[in-house]
Amino acid sequence: TSQTLERMVGSYILWLALASCILTLTATEQQDPSTAEERCENTCRPEEECRFLNGTWDCFCRQDLNISDVHSLQPQLDCGAREIKVSLDKCILGSLGFGDEVIAYLHDGNCSSTVQRQERNWMSVTSPTQARACGNILERNGTHAIYKNTLSLANAFIIRDTILNINFQCAYPLDMKVSLQTVLHPIVSSLNVSMDGAGEFTVRMALFQDSNYTSPYEGATAVLGVESMLYVGAILERGDISQFNLLLRNCYATPTKDKTDPVKYFIIKNSCPNQRDSTISVEENGVSSESRFSVQMFMFAGNYDLVFLHCEIHLCDSLNEQCQPSCSRSHLRSEVVAINPAQVLDLGPITRKDAPSLGVMNGTPSIAGFLVAWPMLLLPVLLAGLF
Repeated sequence: TSQTLERMVGSYILWLALASCILTLTATEQQDPSTAEERCENTCRPEEECRFLNGTWDCFCRQDLNISDVHSLQPQLDCGAREIKVSLDKCILGSLGFGDEVIAYLHDGNCSSTVQRQERNWMSVTSPTQARACGNILERNGTHAIYKNTLSLANAFIIRDTILNINFQCAYPLDMKVSLQTVLHPIVSSLNVSMDGAGEFTVRMALFQDSNYTSPYEGATAVLGVESMLYVGAILERGDISQFNLLLRNCYATPTKDKTDPVKYFIIKNSCPNQRDSTISVEENGVSSESRFSVQMFMFAGNYDLVFLHCEIHLCDSLNEQCQPSCSRSHLRSEVVAINPAQVLDLGPITRKDAPSLGVMNGTPSIAGFLVAWPMLLLPVLLAGLF
C-alpha cells in the first residue's frame, strides 16, 4: 500500500513538473520576439511587434517605441486619378503623443468628401483630385497640374494643444483627361455606352483652346476669334480601354442645338476628314482611347450667330475590327451617311468674338448675320449638301 501511495505521489509530482515546464515554455514563446514573429502571418514593420492578443497573433505598435522627432512622421502619398490619399503611421503618431482618437482634416475642415480610414496600424485621409475640393490649391505650369493641400492633426475636436500641420502635393502630367479636372466648368459632354458582354463605358468630349489639348474652354459658351482654331477632344474613360478604341464616325456642325438639323456641315464623315476643307486636321481617331481634331472657326452663312458641334462615336473592338480609318477622296464622295442619334455627343454653343450679345444669349438668328470665316468656303451650308 505504501508503495502504491509513493507511486501516486511520484506521478502527481511528475505531472506538476511537466505542466510547469509547458507553462514556462509557452510564456517564453510569447515573450521571445524571434519566436513570436513566426506566429504572425504578415511581416511586422520596425515600429511594430508581433503579439498574442484577443486570441490571435498580429502586428501591434511596439510598447517600447520612443520617438520624439516629428520629422520621423513621413506620410505616404498616393496620387490617384480620382482621389489623393495621405497615410500616416499610427505607431509613430502614438509615440508623438497623439491618442487613438486623433482627428485629421484637410485645408477645408468642413469638406464632406474627406474620408478618414483606419487600416491596420495606418490612418489615411482622402480627397477628390479636383481644384478647390477639400481646399485643394491648383497650380499649373507648362507640363503638369499640381494639387497642394495641408493635413492637420489634433487630439480632439476641442483644440487647445498645438496642431501638427503636414503640407503635401501631387503633380500630374497634363493631358486631356487631367486638364478637364483642373477647371470647374469645362465645356464638356458625356455619353454612357453599354456594350454587350463588355460592360458600361463613358465617353467625354470637350472644347480646347490649344493644340496640346490641355486648356479647356470654360463657361456656357466658347467665344473664338475670327481666324482662331477650335480643338475638339474625346476620351473613352470608364470601361476596358485596353480592348476598345474610340472612333469618331461623323462630326458635323449645325446652326442650332438640334443634332438632327438638316443644315449640317461635316467636319468628319464616315470616319474621314472633309477633304474640301484644308483647315481640318484629325490628329487621332480610332487608334487609342482618345480622338482629337481641329478646325478653323467659322459661322454659317445667313442669319445665324451660333455653331453647335455633334460627334457620333463608335467603340471599336481592336481585337476583332479594323479601327483605324482608311480614307481616300473617291471613297468619301460615294458613301452615304447614316447617323445614330443615340451615339451622338453634343457641344456648344460656339460663337465669334464680334457676335451680337443677343444672339449669344438666346441662340436665335441675328438681323445682320455673319460671313464665313474660311476664305475658301463662301457658302458652307451649300457645300454641306454637296459633301
